[in-house]
Amino acid sequence: MYLGIDLGTSAVKTVLVDGAQRVIASESRPLATASPQSGYYEQDPAQWIDAAFATLDALKATHAGELAAVEGIGLSGQMHGAMLLDASWRPLRPCILWNDGRSAAECRVLERRWPALRAVTGNKAMPGFTAPKLLWIATHEPEIFAATKLVLLPKAYLRLVLSGEAIEDVSDASGSLWLDAARRDWSDAALAATGLSRDHMPRLVEGCAPATTLRGELARRWGMTGQPVIAGGAGDNPAGAVGIGAIRPGTAFVSLGTSGALLAPTSRIAANPDRAVHTFCHAIPDMWIQAGAILSAASCLAWIARLFGATEAELLAPLGLRPQAPSPVSFLPYLAGERTPHDDPAVRGMLDGLSHGTDRGTIVQAVLEGVAFALADCRDALADAGIAITEADAIGGGSRSRFWLSVLANVLNVPVHRFAGGETGAAFGAARLGRLAVTGEAIAAVCTRPQRIETFEPDARLVDAYAERLPAWRELYRPRH
Repeated sequence: MYLGIDLGTSAVKTVLVDGAQRVIASESRPLATASPQSGYYEQDPAQWIDAAFATLDALKATHAGELAAVEGIGLSGQMHGAMLLDASWRPLRPCILWNDGRSAAECRVLERRWPALRAVTGNKAMPGFTAPKLLWIATHEPEIFAATKLVLLPKAYLRLVLSGEAIEDVSDASGSLWLDAARRDWSDAALAATGLSRDHMPRLVEGCAPATTLRGELARRWGMTGQPVIAGGAGDNPAGAVGIGAIRPGTAFVSLGTSGALLAPTSRIAANPDRAVHTFCHAIPDMWIQAGAILSAASCLAWIARLFGATEAELLAPLGLRPQAPSPVSFLPYLAGERTPHDDPAVRGMLDGLSHGTDRGTIVQAVLEGVAFALADCRDALADAGIAITEADAIGGGSRSRFWLSVLANVLNVPVHRFAGGETGAAFGAARLGRLAVTGEAIAAVCTRPQRIETFEPDARLVDAYAERLPAWRELYRPRH
């Protein structure tokens, strides 16, 4: 038996997977995000631990026998967060999250200090990444920076609590701007540019490699017969790729979680930092992921549901299974700023084209289409790097919506495929990494593609209609910096 624990932004999800790769049980606990001022997003790491432990306590209550047989644990998690610890490895402040935009000025400082940044990391300095956050801390909270002895990403902090060791995998580390993406190792020059050294960093491992073991007292708490191996794990999107078998070139996928992304595994680095394409190491050796990322995806649907005082299901149900025509209203999904292709943390969302005849369904459809148009921007930025998207698998909570996947298929003009359980793809991928760390099996034998349960084909009429709308939608963007 194997466990996959995904430390997301909105929830911690844990799945229990057997040797036949069947999900035996799953548990989820919600997380809260604080926004102390506009563009700032933080989380208390104590709630991560409480939520993760609660999912495991619940699994023990319902599946004690299966939990006792767990041999391997994989972790996945939200990327880029800055978790600062003191000499006793205690948190110094709340974690600054991936969607936080406060360090835009520090990004410019970092690129001036280290001109080789884009060539070495494969990325442009953007506020979401970890390194600029440390420069912001050094300027605005110097006493905390001086006390910082260890910097971890969110899931590495969870691993620290589970095992007592500071370890990170290369996929998550490559979202920090401190990793040499080609060498899959910390860059001393990158660390020096932020006033840090390797002494501040955790040990690096590959995602499918054994990293450490679960602490004995925790294994006893959950009734485990031994101390399970904990794998290197992965950032949430690389873990999602492992979960759907996207481990080789030509297997693009779209993630509709709190944020969104269009991602393509590659056997070489195909960076395009000038258009804010992200370069990450994959969770498996000798592979990388190129990604276009948007900061708000399913969170846009959650936002409009709050405004209307309805559940997301209540908003989606009247739309049916597929659009009949584009909405007359346009929506910019920049509720927390944007990454690909604009790199603009200050931009905000917009509804355009409202009239007396605008109803709830028209607005909800516009919100879904706005996210799809933003992903079309990602598609074009990837194309500029030589990566052509010919089909895409869908993962994340938004993949439950047939209407949304139909919109995506028509906006991107490619078939979009849906899996059973696609919303737990990152946790399932983490469980696969936990298994590989224990068994040493061939990666391709474990990371197979799950059965697609539905394919959404582009409709030529709607493809043309959305293609006509896209230029006008792009004209709505106005930089605010």
